[in-house]
Amino acid sequence: MNTVLQTQASTNLNADTILLGDRNLTIDEVVSVARHRAKVQISTADNVEQRIQASCDYIAEAVATGRPIYGVTSGFGGMANVVISREYADLLQHNLVWYHKVGAGHKLPLTDVRAAMLLRVNSHLHGASGIRREIVQRMETFLNARVTPHVPEYGSIGASGDLTPLSYITGALIGLDERYKVDFDGEEIDAITALERLGLPQLQLQAKEGLAMMNGTSVMTGIAANCVYDTRLLMALTMGAHALILQGLNGTNQSFHPFIHELKPHPGQKWAASTMLDLLAGSRLIREELDGTHEYRGQAPIQDRYSLRCLAQYMGPIVDGVAQVAQQIEVEMNSATDNPLIDVENQASYHGGNFLGQYIGMGMDHLRYYIGMMAKHLDVQIAYLVAPEFNNGLPASLVGNKERIVNMGLKGLQITGNSIMPLLSFYGNSIADRYPTHAEQYNQNINSQGFAAANLTRNAVEIFQQYMAIALMFGVQAVDLRTYAYAGHYDASECLSPTTRRLYQAVREVVGQPPSAARPYIWDDREQPLDEHIAKIAVDIATEGVIVAAVKDLLTTLK
Repeated sequence: MNTVLQTQASTNLNADTILLGDRNLTIDEVVSVARHRAKVQISTADNVEQRIQASCDYIAEAVATGRPIYGVTSGFGGMANVVISREYADLLQHNLVWYHKVGAGHKLPLTDVRAAMLLRVNSHLHGASGIRREIVQRMETFLNARVTPHVPEYGSIGASGDLTPLSYITGALIGLDERYKVDFDGEEIDAITALERLGLPQLQLQAKEGLAMMNGTSVMTGIAANCVYDTRLLMALTMGAHALILQGLNGTNQSFHPFIHELKPHPGQKWAASTMLDLLAGSRLIREELDGTHEYRGQAPIQDRYSLRCLAQYMGPIVDGVAQVAQQIEVEMNSATDNPLIDVENQASYHGGNFLGQYIGMGMDHLRYYIGMMAKHLDVQIAYLVAPEFNNGLPASLVGNKERIVNMGLKGLQITGNSIMPLLSFYGNSIADRYPTHAEQYNQNINSQGFAAANLTRNAVEIFQQYMAIALMFGVQAVDLRTYAYAGHYDASECLSPTTRRLYQAVREVVGQPPSAARPYIWDDREQPLDEHIAKIAVDIATEGVIVAAVKDLLTTLK
């Protein structure tokens, strides 16, 4: 189960090059190309080239003989009854690209567009699309030269794939018009100028090639792959934040004893319990009760409240759910999401619906729900921390300097967290079930909303990164105050478990406040602008800085 969080192994040419065409891609590899400048190389194996060429030959023969094939010798969608003669076959494809230049809203993040291009290449390499290798190689060139088409954020209902988003990629690739724009390694220019810089000619689409480029789930799937990757990291940070909070509350490790979880052996629950034991191992701030002992604790309950005691049972289905979504996304990433599909071996073509992004729509709906559930749990933990009735002796609102009467501690920070958590719960609502039944002359009368679901998930991830910053700030302050109660000083790095110590120190580094025996993270209210701390931590998380590095290091120790 720890594969949900750990970086997956990949068989690449080298650490900076991803080979395409004869192996499956992983989510981590998509991210390495989309965000981290990894190169791509299409396989030159004979079988890869032969199947691409064979599908092109099939389409050429179909056009020459007038064989009825959707989108090749017919019109599109609800106009598929229109017969297209051979002299208009190429014009049909160019017109398809142009009439879908109808996107709206802001531009998609370049990292999502890069992921989409990578996955469109991967789809075509099945040799079932009838598209020239030259066009596929052009996407390889764009990726490696960091030329990224501008794609609007609205325009796909996820039925015939991402028609409108992919039309912008296609128009830029072939240089259809100067009004298609690209980012050329940081500079915005028109697509025709970009081709000139690359030494590439404008291309004329041949039969089926526009449809092959546009009829697929690659954009929504690229966004989804990035979202799954980020959610894995946020799940790891969630576990780390819980471990800090549990130490701050002087909780017990007994709730994570293997005996309990072997008797309810859901994989995610077992993973969460064993991970929490690893995270807490060696801490001086917890109650060490793995031997089954129980001590009365005055006014405090003999056992921890539910948000601590049921942590593994709560997180378990989230862990399992994210793993299932990740598996579905990886299947989609490595699929041919085109229509019609060409069976070269049997010289047949099949009209179907692999372009429907239902797995993406429902998967992203589920992922947003899991994000909301993680945030809600953390919100409960924060409420636990700030209430002196329940926090086992910590100051109200985690005030640092109790001698200063005008000192409110983290009261405002909690309210900000309270303003974010309901948003994440709201984002957990589904959109895949809210499709227009009348779309495109009632042809696309079911549609996945996968593109919208993926975009909403990216928004939820970004919001959760802000919330995670707040949760980590509470965790750091809590362990400093608990250290003072236990050891008479505020440097929690001396009392934390070795694994959570790295996370604690990373947060301190990002906000520019190293651990101090004399004072906790937050002493007096006006000593630091907490909004700037939220921003710094959130940016570090989003850019995989030292806080995420600490989590990745933790992940390598998981069993």
